[in-house]
Amino acid sequence: MERISLEENNRIIDIQKLDFEETAEKSLRPTLWEEYIGQEKIKKNLKIFIQASKKRSECLDHILFFGPPGLGKTTLSHIIANEMSTNIKVTAAPMIEKAGDLAAIMTNLNDGDILFIDEIHRLSPAIEEILYPAMEDFRLDIIIGSGPAAQTVKIDLPKFTLIGATTRAGMLSNPLRDRFGMNFRMQFYEIQELALIAQKASLKLNKPLEETASKEIAKRSRGTPRITLRLLRRVRDFAEVAEENTINLKTTQYALNELGVNEFGFDELDLRYLNILAESKSKPIGLNTIAAAMSEDEGTIEDVIEPYLLANGYLERTAKGRVATHKTYELLNIKINPNGLV
Repeated sequence: MERISLEENNRIIDIQKLDFEETAEKSLRPTLWEEYIGQEKIKKNLKIFIQASKKRSECLDHILFFGPPGLGKTTLSHIIANEMSTNIKVTAAPMIEKAGDLAAIMTNLNDGDILFIDEIHRLSPAIEEILYPAMEDFRLDIIIGSGPAAQTVKIDLPKFTLIGATTRAGMLSNPLRDRFGMNFRMQFYEIQELALIAQKASLKLNKPLEETASKEIAKRSRGTPRITLRLLRRVRDFAEVAEENTINLKTTQYALNELGVNEFGFDELDLRYLNILAESKSKPIGLNTIAAAMSEDEGTIEDVIEPYLLANGYLERTAKGRVATHKTYELLNIKINPNGLV
């Protein structure tokens, strides 16, 4: 962790240069294009843009990654930094509370550096206003004082690349979104891609996966590499206790069933959500009602639970609320007749 001191109300601001996820997951992350699996269209375009920038000896244009959590936004950002042979500094929007916080971060950047801001949709409007000239003109305009005595201080910044990541692109203001020269939507992964990710990661864990076992983990990973790696580590634990040198299908199925992850990758939280929708008998339910029934935060439901269910047709969002689909009733073994549910 890099510690930067800023004399503003005697506050000390800590900026993490490393990601916020657990250390075990970081060790399994790819660091080169050749190691990164999936998101082929994004990779293809990024390679061209990086090559062009290097030929011109310029820093990359600002980049926005958006999509559900766990699809590799942070990993891609680190690979971009490696390819550009530059440093990357990582922070999250909730950590940037005041203008001084942003100034502390940006004045410590060097030419060509990459600044990665996670959850960028959570920046306050005041911070966004300061960020606009920084992104366009590489300059900070900070107001010191208030009233007639207020002064604007202009600070020149080195040319840098801002990479923003968000799970809620719709919450970004239009002026901020427009200042990103590249916008990429991260897609859910195919089972074959997740199985390959699991196999490669298992070698790093010194516990090889049988092909059938890797596909089983992939099927239950909700199209998300982060979940694949998390499930792999837990299955590895079961194999360790069973003193198996290789993770087989039987152990994998047993472990995942014990973890409460069914064949579709749904856990207890997902099934509670779907049951609430099904019990409404096709009547729309508002998000706040669902959150109250589940005792969960609305943001957790929107960011973690719903994206995969939406992408795979298990629910619909309407103007009046959420509605279960036929796939949900089939999954829960609830029969439907022309007159309603029975």
